[in-house]
Formats: sequence, structure tokens, C-alpha cells
Amino acid sequence: MTRLPAEWECHEGTAMCWPVRDDMWGNQFANAEVAHAEVANAIAQYEPVTMVAPPRASERAASMCGPGVEVIEIPIDDSWFRDSGPIYIFDDEGDRVATDWQFNSWGNKFLPYDDDAAVASRFAERAEHAIRSIDMVFEGGSLTGDGEGTLVTTTQCLMHPNRNPLMTQVEIEARLLTELGAETVIWLPYGLALDDDTDGHVDNIAAFAAPGRLVLQGCNDPAEADWLRLDVDQRVARGVVDARGRSLEITVVPVLPFADVDGERVVVPYLNYYVGNGFVVVPTSGHEADADIAHGGGGIHCITQQIPAIRQP
Repeated sequence: MTRLPAEWECHEGTAMCWPVRDDMWGNQFANAEVAHAEVANAIAQYEPVTMVAPPRASERAASMCGPGVEVIEIPIDDSWFRDSGPIYIFDDEGDRVATDWQFNSWGNKFLPYDDDAAVASRFAERAEHAIRSIDMVFEGGSLTGDGEGTLVTTTQCLMHPNRNPLMTQVEIEARLLTELGAETVIWLPYGLALDDDTDGHVDNIAAFAAPGRLVLQGCNDPAEADWLRLDVDQRVARGVVDARGRSLEITVVPVLPFADVDGERVVVPYLNYYVGNGFVVVPTSGHEADADIAHGGGGIHCITQQIPAIRQP
């Protein structure tokens, strides 16, 4: 049967995109390049990394990343490959398929985005991966899955009228279950208060650690807007069961860090981590690279996309 593999299952490699949107990064553009290269090289110690860059930036990306990272030329508008790139599943025959959902730049927020809307299919075609196009707006950062039929998302994001305004929650859920081979969707009400760019992606606040075990971002400062939002999410999660009938085991990371970048207050959630072959890359607010990526509107998980291995061990 169709199945969305969990992020911790064996990877063939990781794909990323090079930062290119000058007006988004502003004074932090050079630092963003350094941060992307550092993340790529950290991951490359454990599994192959492919960096997508437009022709105008490919030499610079290759120079900054070094020989341990493969750089390929594909036109892009931005670096958030978690959202614009393909979401890989295994189909009924057990073959790997790149699902290519519609991408509208988080509700037409950043223009242009034509190349980002096409990058999932272009990347999969270049890699000679099977592709299935899906006529629904959806981003990879808006869900997390346990590999056993349970998905977690946020109502704030998927029900935002700038994505699929003519679809009901029942219709959106049914489409996710069908396309991703899942049985249960758990709807958390909120994403982060400062997450205006993605309208509350779940990968800032929740991630499965294993089937039946969900890690949630908390906030221990009652003065923050996220204190109430994340508390509501936790109480919702504690009251549901997954696709296997299990009550979720919840672990809360209580501290929600913030950083100041060029006078702008940005949130650096620990939950935007990335899991691969024997490693976890975690954002921490004490490192400049973390704040630089957060300044652009995302984090480590947002700039990475796993390519699951065809044969899982």
C-alpha cells in the first residue's frame, strides 16, 4: 500500500537549495550562504547531499560547499526545498515516487515563484525518479508523519484561505490520506505566533521521534503569545490516538528561543531539526547560522528534504 516513510528511515541522500532571493535575506545574504554551506557539509558527513543552485550561483555554491556536496543547476527562486521540493512516498508496489504538489509561495507571499513551483518535477526528472503530480496546494513543512499511517499538521496552515480556499477540512484530510497512504490526520490548532511566512507550519512545533512518540515545542514564558498557543496544541495532542490506536506519548521541549537579527526579532524553534542516517541537526539560538536562517523565515528542517532509500534496512 502507499506509504509516506518517516524522516528517520534510511535516506539515499538529502537535497537542499542555495539561497538566492536577495530581497528576503537583505544584509544577511552572505551569512545565509555560509549557513547553508555549513548545514550541507554537516549532513554530508553522514549521507550524500545534493545542492540545487541556479546557473548564476552554481560556481559560488560549489566553492563554498566544497567537494563533499554535489551541486546541480536547476532554476530556483528561493532555498526552502522542504516546501517547494518533492515529497517522496512508496507506492502500492513498493516503488519510490516523488509527489509534486502545487506550490504558491505560501499564499503568493514572495514573487516571483514560477521556478520554485516547477523545481519538484525538475529535480525528480533529473534524478530519474517517478513523479506523480497532485492538483492541491501543499508544502512539506506543513506535516510530519510517523511512517505507520499517522500525520500531524496544523489547522492554522492547511485551512488558511490562501492555500485551498474551496476545499473543506474534510476534503483536505481525505486528499492527504489518499495521496500519502495515511489513515489518521491529527490537527493541531496553532503554529508559532511569529510564523507569518508559512502561516503556522507544523515542522516548527511538532515532530515524531518514533511511532506513537511525538515531540512538541513548548514555551515557558507566559508573556509570549506562543505560551497559550503551544499549550493548546499540547492538550489537543494528549487527547488523540494515532492510526494504530495508541495514545500519543508526548515529550515537550519547554524553552522557545528567540534571537535578534538586524533589529528583527526571530524565533528559533528547537523542533525545526532534521533527522538523517545516524544524525540529528538541531537549530540552537547560540549559533549565528541558526539566527541567519531564521532571519529568512525558516530553519534547518525548512532547507532540507530527505530522499528515502529504495530498500529500507
